[in-house]
Amino acid sequence: MAQWHGISRRKPTGGRRVQARSKRKTEISSEKQFALIGEVKRKIYRKTGGNNLVRVLSADKVSVNDPKTGKTKVATIKTVVESPSDPNYVRRNILTKSAVVDTDMGQVRITSRPGHDGVINGVLL
Repeated sequence: MAQWHGISRRKPTGGRRVQARSKRKTEISSEKQFALIGEVKRKIYRKTGGNNLVRVLSADKVSVNDPKTGKTKVATIKTVVESPSDPNYVRRNILTKSAVVDTDMGQVRITSRPGHDGVINGVLL
C-alpha cells in the first residue's frame, strides 16, 4: 500500500489543521516491492520528469563476478543465507543489496540494488 508523505491534518496538540490546499500526487510514495526468488518478473514505474525505474519483483539467476579470474558468469540462486538489512529477509528469501545468497557456484554477495537497478549482480565469496 502506498504511503502519503504530505502535511498531517492534525497539529502536534491534536487540534485540526485547516487544509490550505489539496493532496498532491507527488506526495504519494510508491508501494513497497520486495525482490523474491522465483520466476523472472520485473515492473516499470514512471518517475518524475518522465524517467523510468525498473524493479525486480522476482528472479532466479544472478550475474556472478569472480574476483580472482575477473570473469562474469550467470548462476542460479538457491536460497538467501544472510541479510544484514533484516534477519526476517533470510526466512522470506528477499533479495537486497549486500545479501549473501547460495548459488550453484557457491556463496555470492549481491552488489546491485534489485529495487532500483532492475538487475541482480554479485561477487563470489
